[in-house]
Amino acid sequence: MQAPAAPARSSASLIVTLVAATFFMENLDGTIIATALPQMARSFGVHPADMSLGITAYLLTLAVFIPISGWAADRFGLRTVFASAIAVFTAASVLCATTSTLPAFAAARVLQGIGGAMMVPVGRLAVLRATPKDGLMRAIAIITWPGLVAPVVGPPLGGFITTYSSWRWIFYLNLPLGIIGLFVALRYLDNTRENAQRRFDLPGFALCGLACTTLLYAMELIGRSDTPWGFTGMLVAVGVVSGFIAWLHLRRAEEPVVDLSALKVKTFAVAMGGGSLFRISISAVPFLLPLMFQIGFGMDAFQSGLLTLAVFAGNLSMKLVTTPVMRRFGFRSVLIVNGVLAAVSLAAMSLLSPATPKVVIVVVLFLSGLARSLQFTALNTLSFADVPKTQMSGASALSSTLFQMTMGIGVAAGAIALRLAQWLHGHDSHAMTPADFSVAFLIVALIGLVGVADLFGLARDAGAVVSGHRPEKT
Repeated sequence: MQAPAAPARSSASLIVTLVAATFFMENLDGTIIATALPQMARSFGVHPADMSLGITAYLLTLAVFIPISGWAADRFGLRTVFASAIAVFTAASVLCATTSTLPAFAAARVLQGIGGAMMVPVGRLAVLRATPKDGLMRAIAIITWPGLVAPVVGPPLGGFITTYSSWRWIFYLNLPLGIIGLFVALRYLDNTRENAQRRFDLPGFALCGLACTTLLYAMELIGRSDTPWGFTGMLVAVGVVSGFIAWLHLRRAEEPVVDLSALKVKTFAVAMGGGSLFRISISAVPFLLPLMFQIGFGMDAFQSGLLTLAVFAGNLSMKLVTTPVMRRFGFRSVLIVNGVLAAVSLAAMSLLSPATPKVVIVVVLFLSGLARSLQFTALNTLSFADVPKTQMSGASALSSTLFQMTMGIGVAAGAIALRLAQWLHGHDSHAMTPADFSVAFLIVALIGLVGVADLFGLARDAGAVVSGHRPEKT
C-alpha cells in the first residue's frame, strides 16, 4: 500500500492538536504526582525518597520502549499505534490508582510507560515529517504550550486533591482525558505508514533496553536508604558493558532500532550532549522542591503545590517572548548566557529556608522557571534545526530516548544528591533537614553548569534557518 502524499494543512493541524493533547496528559501526570509523594509514601509504608522508584519506573520504561515507536508506527500504522497507546496509558492510570504497595504501583507505572512511549513520540514524528524547516519553531511551540499548561495546574491541583481527598484521584483524572483522546484518534487520524517492510532490530532493542534498565535502576538504588552496594555495582557493570556493545551494534546494523547518523550533525550532537546535562539538572527540581517544602519546611501538599506553581508560571510566561529572543540573539548566545542563568537560579534555591518570606520564594522560583523554559525550548528546537528530512525519523527516536533517559536520571540524581547531603551532614538517612536540600540543589546546579561548556562548540549562526537570526559580520 502506497503511503499518502504530504498531509493537507487541516490534517497537519489535527496532528499537532492530537500531539499537544497527549503532551498535556503526560505532563499533567508527571507534575501532579510530585506534591503527592509524601502522602503516597505513607500509604505504601515507605520512606518518601524511596517514592522516586514510582517516577523512575515510568521514565525508565519510556526510555526502553521509545526506540521502537518509529518502527511500530511504520509497521502497524500511525492511527493504530497512537490509539492503542492512549488506551494502554489510560488503563494503566486506573491501575495506578488502585494499588496498595510500592512494587505494585511501580509495575502499573511500567505499563503506563509503555503506553506513553508509543503515544507522544509517534505523534511528534508525524509533526516533524509534516512541518517544513521554517515552520519548525512554531510547530514545536504549539505542541509545547499544553505541556506547559499542565505543569501550571498540576502542582496546586495535585496538592488540593492530596490535602482534601486522596492521591488516587490524581490518576483517575486521566480516564476522561484518555477516552476523549482515543475517540479523536480513531475518528480523525489517518493510518499512515512510511515503511511497512522495515525489519525489527531485536538485538539492538534488547541491548539498548538492558543498558537503560540496569544503569537507571542502579542510580535509583544508589538514591535509596538501603542501597545493596554489591548488587548495584553489578548492575553498573552490566549497564556499561551492554551499552558499549549496543553502541557498536547500532553503528554497524543496516536498520538499527536507534539511528545514530544524526549525531554527525553538529547542532543535534550538542543538543544531545550538553543539553542532556541541563535536562538532568532541571528534572531533579520537581522531585526535590515538593519534598523540601513539605518535609524540610513543614508545609502541607496544597501549600507546596501553590509555591511550585511559580516555577511553571515562569515557564509559561517565557513562551511569550521566546521567538523574538531567539531571532534577536541566536541559539548560541541564548543557550550559553541563559544556561548559566538557569544554573544560578537552581543554586539560588539552596538559599531558601523555612524563614524565607513567601514572596521571595515565589520570585526565585518564577525567575528559575523563566530561564528553564527558554533553555528547554531552545534546545528542543535546535535539535532538529539542521537535521535532513531523511534522518528525521531516526533523530526523533534518538532524541526521545535520550530525553526520557535524562528525565529518569534527573530524578535519581536528585535522590542521590539528597542522600549525599545527609551523609555530609552526618545524620540518619531517614531524617531530612533544610540544609540537606540546600546541598542537593547546589549539586544539581553544578550538573547544569557543566552542560554549558559543550555549547561553546556551536557556530555563531547555528540553526539560523529556524531562528531567523543573522549574526553581524566582523
